[in-house]
Amino acid sequence: MANTFQSLKNHFLISMPHLNDPNFEHTVVYICEHTASGAMGVVINRPSSVDFGELAEHLGMQMSLPTLTSEQILVGGPVESERGFILHSSDKCWGNTLRVTDDVCLSASLETLEHIASGDGPESFLITLGCAGWEEGQLEGEIANNDWLVCEADLDVLFNTPSDMQFTAATKVLGLDMSLLSPDIGHA
Repeated sequence: MANTFQSLKNHFLISMPHLNDPNFEHTVVYICEHTASGAMGVVINRPSSVDFGELAEHLGMQMSLPTLTSEQILVGGPVESERGFILHSSDKCWGNTLRVTDDVCLSASLETLEHIASGDGPESFLITLGCAGWEEGQLEGEIANNDWLVCEADLDVLFNTPSDMQFTAATKVLGLDMSLLSPDIGHA
């Protein structure tokens, strides 16, 4: 029987307790692109020590909405950690925007950040520094090794749940209580 590829685009990867990688321990990753050649996503629940006000100041942007100043920037993953990625609702899109679904877009453009800073951005957004990437077959191998739970992404968890609650909220999409899972594989 032929092995058929199944894209996990627009899915959450939820790290299992035994995943012993400091970049992904206790994380939820939103998969933005997944083909037979590899996958790309962003960690959505790991706050950085930088807020949007600091980032805007570093980039020389004016913030027109004071409430945005304290918006937390996330650590999106270990790949391209100096590059910004904006996961956002599709109500507004600009150049170089990847439409992940009808409802979610991904941008790495300064233009998108400028629109957000000016108060003319998309209704919902997450700003990350860095992303997560997998080479051909790597993600599938990690899933086969039970490093990740996989479920379809939930927009409420993605955009409306505080980062410190997203892990629990994402596991509830699957109907699981992660506190009941053991980090030791194969041991009851």
